[in-house]
Amino acid sequence: MNTLTVTKFNNYVKNIFNAEELLHNIQIVGEVFGVSISKSAVYFSIKDEESSLPCVCFYTEITENLKEGDSVVVTGSPNFYTKSGRFNFVVSKIEPYGQGVLFQRFLELKEKLQKEGLFEQSHKKQMPKSIKRIGVVTSKDGAVIQDIKNVAWRRNPSVDIVLYDCKVQGNGAESEIAEGIRFFSNYDGVDVVVVARGGGSLDDLWAYNTEIVAKETYNCEKPIVSAVGHEVDFTIIDFVSDLRAPTPSAAAELLTNDTKNLQQTFKREIGRLNRILDSIIAEKTMLYQGTKNIVLELYEEKIEDCKAKLKKLTQTLSTKLHTMLVEKDYGLKLKLATLNKHNPLDILAQGYVKIEQQGKNIAKLSQLDTARCFDVVFIDGKLIAEKKNENKTQKGV
Repeated sequence: MNTLTVTKFNNYVKNIFNAEELLHNIQIVGEVFGVSISKSAVYFSIKDEESSLPCVCFYTEITENLKEGDSVVVTGSPNFYTKSGRFNFVVSKIEPYGQGVLFQRFLELKEKLQKEGLFEQSHKKQMPKSIKRIGVVTSKDGAVIQDIKNVAWRRNPSVDIVLYDCKVQGNGAESEIAEGIRFFSNYDGVDVVVVARGGGSLDDLWAYNTEIVAKETYNCEKPIVSAVGHEVDFTIIDFVSDLRAPTPSAAAELLTNDTKNLQQTFKREIGRLNRILDSIIAEKTMLYQGTKNIVLELYEEKIEDCKAKLKKLTQTLSTKLHTMLVEKDYGLKLKLATLNKHNPLDILAQGYVKIEQQGKNIAKLSQLDTARCFDVVFIDGKLIAEKKNENKTQKGV
């Protein structure tokens, strides 16, 4: 979380007030209390039934007749003093606010309806987030409907305006206004209702201070906006409606989204998302490269380890194979020596001969058939011999 110094925060708040043009040179009505006079300024507050507003006036000449309990209209602008962190409404003009018979009737009806709960905040509806069609209860001949159209269509050309034409002052005006509110309450074709007219005297605006209009406003099924008179003009419908706009033009502005701002916001969001995406891609790329390098290092280490094991295994196998071959060679030579020892040819080479008769070995004289010839086998050949009494005859073969 970012932290701010007190000075930075106070400057930030002051800049907000200075940048809001709708708050400059406005008029506010209220009852005076807490008057305090200094050398260079007069400090006081104004209040209504629910809130109070601290004021300061540096023109002492316009506060000479100011006293506790006065109902006044003050003109000025809000100001936030950064050094002390205090808010004041800087007054440049003070005018009395009339309290004739109509005003007394206004106060009496306001008190009556307040007791009945028509001003309860819990009953007020939220404005729709997306508004495609606005119903307007006003006169088709006045400048109000044109102001609403101009502002609404300049900000968002796609918004539809549906007009319910009615009288806005004079005999029967309150009935027509109430009927217009009732019509839009039952009409599904609009998202919100605006009851509007231009500024005027208390008498001019009296239709909007009637109980019939207040009750229809309270019972309206659609969110309803009061936009009657100027900033300083308060009527009963302002307290009953779900939202009060200081002027009809302000109502149109409050209920429409500026498409240019939306486009700029959309572009900013696209840019922000692109930056986030680029950041994510860069982060994932770095993570991939790091993981890749780690895997390659592990792979190379594993390969080297396998190579070392294979080399050791090869050496072990080679040694065992050599040993086995030596052992086998020795055993073979031993067997050959044994075989050579018993090889009859080796015996014959020592001067011995072998006697065979009809393919059989003759080991004893008694085995010899003297009536037949027999073979005398040498190492390099054989002789055929026969026995005759005691004389021997031999033939070379």
